[in-house]
Amino acid sequence: MNILVYIEVVGGNCFSVSGSELMEPPSGFCASLLSFIHFLPFFIGLLVLGTIKGLILFPLTCLIMTIGNSTIIIGLWPAHVIWTYYCVLRAKQFGPLLKLVICICVLPVLLISWPVVGIVGSIIGGAVYGFLQPIFATIEAVEEGKDDKLFHCFVDGTWSTIERSFMVVRDLKDVCFLSYFSVMDDLRQNGPPNKYYEIRLLYLPGALLATVIGLLVDVPVISVIAVCKGPYMLFKGWHRLFHDLVGREGPFLETICVPFAGLAILLWPLAVAGAVLASILASYFLGAYAGIVAYQESSFKFGLRYVIAALSLYDEYSNDILDMPEGTCFPRPQYRKNMDSSVRASGSVSVSRPGSLRRAPSRSSSMKNNIVELKSLELLDGLFKECCIVGERMISEGLITGKDIEEAKSGKGSNVITIGLPAYVLLQGLLRSAKVNSMDDETELTITNRPREKFFEWFLNPLLIIKDQIKAENLSASEEDYLCKLVLLSGDAERLKISGVGPAPESEVKRAELEALARRLQGITKSMTRFPTFKRRFDDLVKTLYDDHAEKHGPPPATMNRSKSAFGRLISLKSVRGARTYGSSQGSQHIVRDEENS
Repeated sequence: MNILVYIEVVGGNCFSVSGSELMEPPSGFCASLLSFIHFLPFFIGLLVLGTIKGLILFPLTCLIMTIGNSTIIIGLWPAHVIWTYYCVLRAKQFGPLLKLVICICVLPVLLISWPVVGIVGSIIGGAVYGFLQPIFATIEAVEEGKDDKLFHCFVDGTWSTIERSFMVVRDLKDVCFLSYFSVMDDLRQNGPPNKYYEIRLLYLPGALLATVIGLLVDVPVISVIAVCKGPYMLFKGWHRLFHDLVGREGPFLETICVPFAGLAILLWPLAVAGAVLASILASYFLGAYAGIVAYQESSFKFGLRYVIAALSLYDEYSNDILDMPEGTCFPRPQYRKNMDSSVRASGSVSVSRPGSLRRAPSRSSSMKNNIVELKSLELLDGLFKECCIVGERMISEGLITGKDIEEAKSGKGSNVITIGLPAYVLLQGLLRSAKVNSMDDETELTITNRPREKFFEWFLNPLLIIKDQIKAENLSASEEDYLCKLVLLSGDAERLKISGVGPAPESEVKRAELEALARRLQGITKSMTRFPTFKRRFDDLVKTLYDDHAEKHGPPPATMNRSKSAFGRLISLKSVRGARTYGSSQGSQHIVRDEENS
C-alpha cells in the first residue's frame, strides 16, 4: 500500500492512502441465492483443506510461540522487576505515599501476573493462530487476480504461518527489551514539572464509601438491564444476519467472510450470553469508578451522582448497540465540576450508534464511495515505504549521512533516522493536507473507515491538531523548509547550518512556535517507535538505506564504540554509583556521555 501520508478534512478527518476497486457482488435475490448455492460446495472443500492444514500446523506454531515468548518473558522478568521498582522510586512526579502504595500493592500484582498471562496467552494465541490462519489463507487463495489457484490453495498459509509465528516472538522481544525500557526511562527522567501525583488521605474514606455504594447499586441494576435486553439482542441479531445472508450484505459482502458469518448465525446465542456476562462483569468496574470520581472531584456528593449517571450511560449505550429508541428512563446528573452542557452533549454523541446491530450500509453507497476498511498495520507499512523513498532522496542530497545510518544500524539509535525521518514524512503530509484537497482517485482514511483500534486515535488526533495549527500559522516557504529541517535533524544547530536551510525566522515568537511544533511531532513519533512491530520495520528501513548509501557513496564507516542500553545501565548501576562516589571526573563524563547517547 502506497502512502501519501496526507491528512485532509472533507466532511471528516481523513488520511489519504492508495486503494483498489472492490468487486460488485451479484444484485437481486435470485442472483444472490444462486451465487451462494454455487459457492457452497467450493467453500466446503476449501474449509476441509484449510482445517487439515490448520490441524497439522497449529501444534508447531503453538510450540514456537510458547517457547519463544516464554523464554523472553522469564529471561527478562528479573530485570523488569528491578528496573520497574527503581524507576518508580526515582520518578519525580510521584509523591512518597503514592510510591509506597504502588510498590506494595500495585507492582507485585502486575509483575507476578505478567509471566502467567504472557505464557498462557502465548499458548492459546499460538494454537488459535496456527489453526485459523491456514483456513483464512486457503479461502483467500481463490480470490480474483491470483494465478494457479489450485497451487495456492495447498501452499498458502503453510510456511507464511510459521514465519509470522517467529515474527510474533521477535516483536515481543522488541517490546520487552526496547519499548519497555524506553517507557520506564521516560518515567524516571522526564517528570513533567507541572504534574505531581500524591495520595490525598483526607478524601480516601469518602472515595471508598462511594465505591461500596456504587457496587451495591450499579451491579444489580445493570445486571437486570442486561438480562432483560438479552432476548431482544438474540432475535434482533438473527434477523439481521439472515437478512444479510440472503442479500449478501454486511458480514456476507466479502466471499471470504461468508462461512464465518454463517457460523455466527449458529453461535449467535453464545455471543448473546457472552455479551450479557460481559455487561455483568463491566458493572463492577462501572460501580467501582464512583470512588475514583469522588476522589478526583474531592467530593463524596459527585461520587453519588456518578452512581446514578452510570445507569443512564449504560442504558443509553446498550440502546445504541441494539438500535433501540434513544433515551433512557434513568436521570443523568452532572458528576464533574468542569463538565458543561456542550461537553456532555459531545460525550453522548461519541457513543451514539456504534452500529453492531444497526442496518448495514447499502451496497450502492458503500461501493460508490469505495469504502475500504483500513488497518493500522497497513498504514504503518505505508509510512515506512514513504520513509524509504524520502530517505533515499535525502542520502543523495547529503542530509542523511553514513554516520547516521551506521549509528542506527549498530543500535546507537540515531535520532535523525529513528525519529527525524518518520517525523519529517508525517510533517510533509500535514503541510500538503493544510494546502490542498484530497485526490479523487485515492482512498481516504475517514472517520468511517479509519482503524478501530483506540491507540490509533492516540496518534492520529494529535496529528490533526498539529495540522490545524500549521494551517493557522500560514507558514511561508522558508518557514516550512526551516520547520522540516528542524524536525528531521532534531534541532542540531550545526547540522541545520550545513544543510543549506535558510535562516531561522527573525521573530522570536514565530521561532518558538516552530520549535514547539517540531518537539510535539518528534514526541508523537517517539511514541510510535514503541509500537510492537515498529522495530522490525525500522530494521528493514535501515537495511534499505544502508544498501542505497553503499551504492551511491560506498559503505558507511563503522562505529567502534557502542552505547549502553537501559539493560546495560541496569547491570552496571553499581559501577556507576562507584564512579560517582570516588569522584573520577573522566569516568563520570564517560558514563554521562554514554547515557546521553543511548
